[in-house]
Amino acid sequence: MKADTALAVSGVRVSFPDGRHERVVLDRLDLEIAAGELVVVSGQSGAGKSTLLAVAGLLRRPDSGEVTIAGISARGLSQRQRTALRRDHIAFVYQSANLLPSLTAIEQLELVGHIHRERSTEARRRALALLDEIDMADRADQLPSQLSGGERQRVGIARALMATPSVLIADEPTASLDPARAEVVTNLLAAAATKHAIATLVVAHDTIALDRANRHLILDAGRLREVGS
Repeated sequence: MKADTALAVSGVRVSFPDGRHERVVLDRLDLEIAAGELVVVSGQSGAGKSTLLAVAGLLRRPDSGEVTIAGISARGLSQRQRTALRRDHIAFVYQSANLLPSLTAIEQLELVGHIHRERSTEARRRALALLDEIDMADRADQLPSQLSGGERQRVGIARALMATPSVLIADEPTASLDPARAEVVTNLLAAAATKHAIATLVVAHDTIALDRANRHLILDAGRLREVGS
């Protein structure tokens, strides 16, 4: 493993029962992502992309293999330790921003700061700075219902960055957006990966995401293969 590797998935195997047989979804899969690198994974429906994200994000234990986050191996950790590692080092961006409907844009971010036991004044300062970074400072006091789909997704990205993660995992973050808004969101993810030195793993199919990726990998037959830079 290279010194700057923030996310390493090594020899991971995941299978599911399939009648009398076993369906192998991830087959001794390997993946390393460096700090500041954006990697896009695509593949056919049912190829195991969501399973890969769940394993990489410590939401699912693999049948075998190892996941290492920021130099810390998750192998052998208790569920409580895995939860703490995920909380301290991993953030998620989903297809839907999943914002809390009763909280304003800035309150969405401040809540993350409070979860991390940050002082209220510091949490607000950082939240405002991140909203400014995504060009949403003027919408800080708006509720999710007052924001467009693209704006909600941008707030979702800022909320993820508020956790100061080592690894960011995004599952089809632009699937519900039109091309113009998808480009804005994708550019934000790419810029954030570089600026904040975050290893970013994105499942996506659109050409905009592929254009911004440092690497494009295809998940096929349980393995990843690189198709270009």
